[in-house]
Amino acid sequence: MTEHPGFGVLLARLSAHRNLDVGALSPLVGAGEPELQAVMGGAAPDSSLLRRLAPVLGLRTADLFVMAGAVVPDDLAPLDAKAGLLVPPLVKRAVSLPSEHVHRLRQLVRSLPQQNRTQPVPPPPAWEQYQPGFGALLVRMLRNRSLAWTGSAMVLLCLTGRYLAGATIGAVGGGRKELTPDLLADFATVLGIPADDMAALTGIELPDVAPRQNPVAADVAELIWDVRRLTADQVEQVRTTAESLLRE
Repeated sequence: MTEHPGFGVLLARLSAHRNLDVGALSPLVGAGEPELQAVMGGAAPDSSLLRRLAPVLGLRTADLFVMAGAVVPDDLAPLDAKAGLLVPPLVKRAVSLPSEHVHRLRQLVRSLPQQNRTQPVPPPPAWEQYQPGFGALLVRMLRNRSLAWTGSAMVLLCLTGRYLAGATIGAVGGGRKELTPDLLADFATVLGIPADDMAALTGIELPDVAPRQNPVAADVAELIWDVRRLTADQVEQVRTTAESLLRE
């Protein structure tokens, strides 16, 4: 199994994938070359640097925090822990809709008011505290989309047709199940991250033939990301709307 080399190597790999060397990256993120070289050499990046790096690298800021093994700040974390249970039922309905209707759902999400956080972000339970590894990286990013093990398995089935038990998702996170090329590509679909980016990060070659996925998988992956800023009640409103669109 490919070993996790540390954030510095991941940063160097992704920068190279973007055709950005340290000299080109430095002015784009407002950091000196020595600072970037130190991070690529293994120094821990600070929060400010991660926030500046993410848009330059074309990544979601919260995902870059996960890649760095850092705690995702409250302002970047999902708003309502209770909303996670509602995401798979929403996805189940959304994948049966045409792309234009999924876009309508995303417009609805954007129109909903931003509520204040009423509870602190809960720490991960003991069984989700993984040792560094690429499987852990992927499963932590799923959790950052309000998807626990069972929810991740349900969404993976909806978007890619791959059936895994929730416990198997946990085994991927814990490094007990090998992260194969096909599985990496399917996780990338759910995360809404280009598969070639994940291949560059992990050093795992993609399969010669792209795995099957639902025609609206990319749109629904974006919807999953969108709803993480909503309360459980708001996600239920979006799910109800998806149900109505199915009857049109």
